Amino acid sequence: MRINPTTSGSGVSTLEKKNQGRIVQIIGPVLDAAFPPGKMPNIYNALVVKGRDTVGQPINVTCEVQQLLGNNRVRAVAMSATDGLMRGMEVIDTGAPLSVPVGGATLGRIFNVLGEPVDNLGPVDTRTTFPIHRSAPAFIQLDTKLSIFETGIKVVDLLAPYRRGGKIGLFGGAGVGKHGTHYGID
Repeated sequence: MRINPTTSGSGVSTLEKKNQGRIVQIIGPVLDAAFPPGKMPNIYNALVVKGRDTVGQPINVTCEVQQLLGNNRVRAVAMSATDGLMRGMEVIDTGAPLSVPVGGATLGRIFNVLGEPVDNLGPVDTRTTFPIHRSAPAFIQLDTKLSIFETGIKVVDLLAPYRRGGKIGLFGGAGVGKHGTHYGID
């Protein structure tokens, strides 16, 4: 996970460790955390929960703040399983949103929601990152020339062609070939 370029290898710098809270409630992937007065994290900030579960296994869960509840509490959504998390565990506000690598080195790669490569091709050689929540580009930055992105997959090109420069959402049930389709488009 890349949170900001000044972080240490643990993902959270020593400066950011000063803003600590505690988990007060966990319901599935959603957790509520209490912070000291005046130290509330911003919406979309990344929170990190590190520790050990009841059997001693290490826990490292990254969450994203979604709601300020009042009473110095925030509601956050976990980006991975919350198994092993307990009330009272320490939560660290990173002071920055979740960011993912961008640039030429990311083309053709597959990432998880934290910006970590999951395609077994090694680390991504880029220092440029963008937050996962950012404004759309201005209209003048977009290519207004209409053209179709040819995927080479006849069914997609005929029945659901993709516009070049647009966003593509590929939805489907389990085992229907979304991953294979992605590899076919590269």
